[in-house]
Amino acid sequence: MRRVAALVFLLALHIVPALAVTPDEMLKDPALEARARALSKQLRCMVCQNETIDDSDAPLAHDIRVLVRDRLTRGDSDKQVIDFLVSRYGEFILLRPRFEWRTAVLWGVAPGVLVIGAVTLFVIWRRRPAAAEAAGLDEAERRKLADYLGSGDS
Repeated sequence: MRRVAALVFLLALHIVPALAVTPDEMLKDPALEARARALSKQLRCMVCQNETIDDSDAPLAHDIRVLVRDRLTRGDSDKQVIDFLVSRYGEFILLRPRFEWRTAVLWGVAPGVLVIGAVTLFVIWRRRPAAAEAAGLDEAERRKLADYLGSGDS
């Protein structure tokens, strides 16, 4: 009985995201609807911020989904729809920001930090044997230490 309940629960979790797009939003033309769904998966819900508008139940996500479908029925290309939404809401609406001179820092920071960290670790690793040798005691220092510790000829 528990297994059946767990199976029903898991199936219910997979159905929930599909409920965001309501039947009254869907276009009658399957090709346009497929384009609208593909575009919706690229756009961020401005309320939820970590969900696509396709997955979000927020009223603003609904409005953007309707706007996408409206633009597509007017004959806009996918690029024109995206450009319109970016001009209206800013680059933040895109889940994957475009690579431009303004976003180069955003795209370059993570790889840059990784490279700097790798170089730093390599330099530390290369200098470590030299530092270990420098920390060794010469013969005079060993005798002096032995005298201080009392292991000399007393």
